[in-house]
Amino acid sequence: MLKNNLDPVWLERLINDKPREKDHRPPFRRDRARILHSAAFRCLQAKTQIHAVGENDFFRTRLTHSLEVAQIGSSLVSQLKLVDTYKALADQLNIDKTKLQQELKPLLPTADLIESLCFAHDIGHPPFGHGGETALNSMMYDSGGFEGNAQTFRLLTKLEPYTPNAGMNLTRRTLLGVVKYPAILDETSPKYTVLSFAEQDFRAVDWRPGKGIFRDDLPVFDWLLQPLSEQDRVLFTSLKKVRSEPKEFLKTKFKSLDCSIMELADDIAYGVHDFEDAIVVGMIDQNLWQIALQELRACSSEWIVRNIDTLSTKLFSEYHYERKNAIGALVNFFITNVRWTQTADFSEPLLRYNAELPEEVEKVLNVFKTFVFKYVIRDVETQRIEYKGQRILTEMFQIFASDPERLLPRNTVNRWLKAESNGKKRIICDYMAGMSDAYALKVYRQLT
Repeated sequence: MLKNNLDPVWLERLINDKPREKDHRPPFRRDRARILHSAAFRCLQAKTQIHAVGENDFFRTRLTHSLEVAQIGSSLVSQLKLVDTYKALADQLNIDKTKLQQELKPLLPTADLIESLCFAHDIGHPPFGHGGETALNSMMYDSGGFEGNAQTFRLLTKLEPYTPNAGMNLTRRTLLGVVKYPAILDETSPKYTVLSFAEQDFRAVDWRPGKGIFRDDLPVFDWLLQPLSEQDRVLFTSLKKVRSEPKEFLKTKFKSLDCSIMELADDIAYGVHDFEDAIVVGMIDQNLWQIALQELRACSSEWIVRNIDTLSTKLFSEYHYERKNAIGALVNFFITNVRWTQTADFSEPLLRYNAELPEEVEKVLNVFKTFVFKYVIRDVETQRIEYKGQRILTEMFQIFASDPERLLPRNTVNRWLKAESNGKKRIICDYMAGMSDAYALKVYRQLT
């Protein structure tokens, strides 16, 4: 009943790309190496995670965050191999869990594949975090918009110069795993009202993008989905609802198995490790923590209710090893509760199954994520730095657009000249999205 032999088409690349002489690495290991050695990956060391780069040596950057996500992702894959992770799905399908394990275990990504996805998941994010994202989206409002995940797909398939026109030329399965939102960005984003772009009128809330792929990259997206049946493709790219008002965000419903593991690893790293950063630098103290503590004590997870008071004491201990012990225990709690789930009636096994947390465990993770968002990301100091980045990128984009042949680097000018008239702003956006925080600030100072 559960046929899961994967079609070798998922190992194909956009262009024929044979290994070098005596290179016997499997395909996903080659993908991993290309991402790891790319300029876009290295640039993550100088891009903001939450706190400004250079503000404190302890803060995580996009690079250290991605390394931690990869470690968590590998652990999730190891955990998903265990027979107990199949129990809920086996009960749902009325199948013996050991038999289910034998049939689904071959679907799991290798360590090379899941690390590739985790290394790559943030490489499209622009300087200055989500502030930079909204700024570039406002500049691209009439040219398809901008969003970090869409830029990641574009980098992997077009911009990173491993090949003339196919980017890193990764395997189809790797690219499928990177796509968190299988839809076109300009269809999921709100229908923006054209506002004044004067600095004093810029409000981030007016320019938050939806999630999806740039329309410019639709040909590669179509190639990616070629192995799917028409029914699978329509279902996979479907949205949760029809737009009822112009300002509404639309969201996709499905992602691949590999993507679900990567996204869960990202959520765990965000909810726990970014929380750790905030404790160490004093953004969160024990008084503020009481808000989340009350919510955690009311959760239905027995493990959390039994251990949260001890964990809280360790989290705010003067001894660093006790805090690390508590952080490790929380990460282990989330990883060891991962399980399989069936998404929908897809004929493609990579879409039919996902990784998930049980509802009571997911609620615990959401408490941490919400707490970090409310008291760390939305902290006034963090928001002021983010706003500064928005203003820098908004003004710099306008400057480049006013005289691109004079002010852009030679390679970027060549791409700009070759682009169709409706694609020229995308070339400027590509250049700016690839900047680190420090480089963007340096160029801005040169221009102003």
